[in-house]
Amino acid sequence: MTDPDLSDLRRRSANGDRDAVDQLIEVAAERGDLDELRRLADGGYTDAVDQLIELAGERGDLEELRRLADRGSRDAADQLVELATERADVAELRRLAERGNRDAADVLAELAEEQDDDRG
Repeated sequence: MTDPDLSDLRRRSANGDRDAVDQLIEVAAERGDLDELRRLADGGYTDAVDQLIELAGERGDLEELRRLADRGSRDAADQLVELATERADVAELRRLAERGNRDAADVLAELAEEQDDDRG
């Protein structure tokens, strides 16, 4: 997509053209343009949030997932728990559990059980 085409999509989306918004989200996701997706997500477009979560998960971008989870995205929190579990990141799991994430608390409990089994 050329810069003029992208500018046209931005202009149309700013004027409320939902098709242009959808195209802009798709193009931003294909290009890995997190800034564009954040701008659209901040504008209330949940598809942009979904794309951000997907890209952040693929990249292992815990910071972006934290940002989205802290803003209330349950999907981002789920992805964050999954990544933290894969990485055995107990500190991140504790942080999430302390914020009320039940899944993170469950994983921590399982890890504690495994440690007890290994000791006993």
